[in-house]
Amino acid sequence: MPSRHRRRPRATQVPPWRLAAVGGFVVAGTLFVTSSLNADGLDLRSSSVTDLDTVVRQERDRTDQLQQRVADLTDEVDTLGRSVGDAEVRELQAQVRELAAPAGFEAVRGPALTVTLEDAPAEVIAQATEKGEVGAEELVVHQQDIQAVVNALWIGGAEAMTLQGQRVISTTGIKCVGNTVVLHGVPYAPPYVITAVGGVTEMRRALDTSERIADYRDYAVAYDLGFAVRTDPEVTLPAYDGASELRHATAVRGESDRAVRERP
Repeated sequence: MPSRHRRRPRATQVPPWRLAAVGGFVVAGTLFVTSSLNADGLDLRSSSVTDLDTVVRQERDRTDQLQQRVADLTDEVDTLGRSVGDAEVRELQAQVRELAAPAGFEAVRGPALTVTLEDAPAEVIAQATEKGEVGAEELVVHQQDIQAVVNALWIGGAEAMTLQGQRVISTTGIKCVGNTVVLHGVPYAPPYVITAVGGVTEMRRALDTSERIADYRDYAVAYDLGFAVRTDPEVTLPAYDGASELRHATAVRGESDRAVRERP
């Protein structure tokens, strides 16, 4: 019988469409992983990213959770501190309790004045800027406007104050970031609500005699910027529950008498 040689099997060719499909899956997987890493917990859908109010609320909720964690840890520290029996420690704790109220670390109750500031309506801003009467930045609430109200209330004898429900203390800073105001690291959109406990008559008089607030009121009348004052017979302002980092500078003897050192 004549010998026969087996023919080599043909190499199977992969259809081009299969290669394209595999490549597409790889690219899609890479995009998903990249989006997840970049999001870091933030919703990347266009409806939330382009909506500044939504982003502000997300960041504020996250900050509220962190502040609650700080408050819980502070309570734990206080509990441990009270269990220490050293006389010097007890004396220091007594001093802390004595200073807690004036420093803003205790709730305050009493008659109050509430001031609400708000940007002019969008249609008013559009009409005024189209006519060239004023710039759009003059028809929104700035940190200077909030500070003018806060300062006037302190001058009027305010005993305690909150802004957006957060207790205002000696280290509180009010900063503008875009069209929001950041307070204790939390961004807030208008309206801005400032409540102060104290002598209502004196605080209202301080508001009425403030030149800086008078300028704001002129714009409020002309362009419908929000400015409202309300009196409450009694409110309770919460204690400050954030971190209490107080920094100060002290003179240092050395090459220059002007040298200072910052201490926590």
